[in-house]
Amino acid sequence: MAKASVRERARYWFDNTMSRGTGALIGWLAAFCASLIVGVGGLAVWLTPGEIDNGFSGALWASLMRTLSPGKIASDDGTAPYLAIMLIASLGGLFFVSLFVGLLSAGLKTKVEDLRKGRSRIIESQHTVILGWSDQVFTIVAELVKARNHKSVISILADKDKVAMEDDLRDRIPDTRRTRIVCRTGRPTESGHLDLMNLGAARSIVVLSPSGEDPDAHVIKTLLALAKRRGDHPPVVAAIAKSGNMAAARLAGGPGVHLVDSDDTSARLIVQSSRQSGMSVVCMDLLNFDDGEIYLRAFPSLTGKTYSQALTAFETATVIGLKRATGVELNPPMDTAIADGDVVIVIAQDDSSIRLAQKAPDIAEDAIVRAGRTRLEPERTLVLGWNGRAGTIVRYLDGYVAPGSVLDVAAGHPDAGGNLVGLRNLTLNVKDCDTTDRFALESLGVGIYQHVIVLSDDRFEAHHADTRTLMSLLQLRDMQTVMHERYSIVSEMHDENNRELAEVTEADDIVISDTVIGLLLAQLAENRHLSEVFGYLFDSRGSEIYPRPSSDYVTDGRPVTFATVIESARRRGETAIGYRRAARVSEPPHFGVVLNPAKSAELTFEAGDKVIVLAER
Repeated sequence: MAKASVRERARYWFDNTMSRGTGALIGWLAAFCASLIVGVGGLAVWLTPGEIDNGFSGALWASLMRTLSPGKIASDDGTAPYLAIMLIASLGGLFFVSLFVGLLSAGLKTKVEDLRKGRSRIIESQHTVILGWSDQVFTIVAELVKARNHKSVISILADKDKVAMEDDLRDRIPDTRRTRIVCRTGRPTESGHLDLMNLGAARSIVVLSPSGEDPDAHVIKTLLALAKRRGDHPPVVAAIAKSGNMAAARLAGGPGVHLVDSDDTSARLIVQSSRQSGMSVVCMDLLNFDDGEIYLRAFPSLTGKTYSQALTAFETATVIGLKRATGVELNPPMDTAIADGDVVIVIAQDDSSIRLAQKAPDIAEDAIVRAGRTRLEPERTLVLGWNGRAGTIVRYLDGYVAPGSVLDVAAGHPDAGGNLVGLRNLTLNVKDCDTTDRFALESLGVGIYQHVIVLSDDRFEAHHADTRTLMSLLQLRDMQTVMHERYSIVSEMHDENNRELAEVTEADDIVISDTVIGLLLAQLAENRHLSEVFGYLFDSRGSEIYPRPSSDYVTDGRPVTFATVIESARRRGETAIGYRRAARVSEPPHFGVVLNPAKSAELTFEAGDKVIVLAER
């Protein structure tokens, strides 16, 4: 191998020096300027000694002034050689000053870009960290802002421009109250970027699924990066888009991570909403921080009493279950004894409202309806559209309906109805159909169905899919009007902003999957102990939320207290948690749903009103 020459070595050294950035460039420029000043001063002393005062030092000063201020030569007097020497200094100064200004401008621009990215380490404590960026970030941040009445910090790390993140958050959440939001640009999958978030002092971490293809891979890589830190972080909450990736995510995150199965949770909510209109509204009211929230509190004074007695123990809080050594149970058997160490699960406005009542509530015995349960009959359900979670929806629906029920799937999706074997109660039929075409919908004979579920087509991006869903809903509502038919319509959508548009269609229920998952993540970020409660709530086993006709519980048209409603539900082995007014089902934001009313609140139910209960099927 040929040995490098001195020239090549010098050039290589010079190139490496120049690549070190703006500082190195300015250093070389300063060296050039110093050489110029010394050289010009030496020439002036050598060639024109009579025109220099104070010898070499005076020559250096004159050279420095003309280098830094090239225009000074215009006022010079002297011999031609002296002026020529000073002209050299001035020309060199023009080169130096222009190049210096350019380098300084470029360096400052680079520094400003670095500042925009937010590369400084966060020094907050007890802050909530959000890793990643998606539309769910707006739901989570908005809910955390509502949940906090004290000064707090939410920090976000995402592979997105810091200023762009801040602008988007200001547009969507203009009032952050006493909560400060700090954004940093970086990749959550890299340990060095995670160091910026001061994870060791954080309160909780939320890992978001980004939009685009294979979002779970990004979440799993982030969980691996967190696990590599060997416990140097608080509890982690993450959402997994596809149920099939849950096992890998659990392995990657370890025991300190709580995972939310987005597909499974959304599928359960869609099925429950199709069976009981208003279910999604009730769940969103329970999940948000606007009004009633779920709390876990120990009350030693209730030890030895039964769950039935605890139902009316609070005036402004609603008991929904118990957390025992064996786990969480919502709406347990009414004779369940509350043991020492058991925790009561309640819905309350805030901590201060969870107080034991001073006296027993008034109950109108003669207003309680003693009706039997209705028997499940075979029914027909129509699913319009198809997506990745549709198979899960069909299987859950199969567990709810009576044997002999029929499910027809009408979709133009190539995977519609695929791999659905072993259904016990449903007979499945698949038809090719453009779900936005009026004639195609009319050919289905929609009037023969009791329930219609409109799914978002995952072949299209979210906004376009929501547009197609709206078109299908409008067609269905017009068909109902023209043909005088009645069937429940439940729709799945992506964007919460489209719900206002969907209200025109008067659909019985709109399930905003991304919003529900965002609300659930926000709840778990604030209180990870609620994970068992919500896990039980969305599980098909055990008790679930049902909006049921008020006339099944109390006499319509007669004033009664909510305590009377609770007593009527108790005799059926159910827990009443609220009601829904039929006359207000189109009024946002609660759509007629009232949770956790005071026990002494006087109510008069009308036809179509619902009582919201926790009950077995």
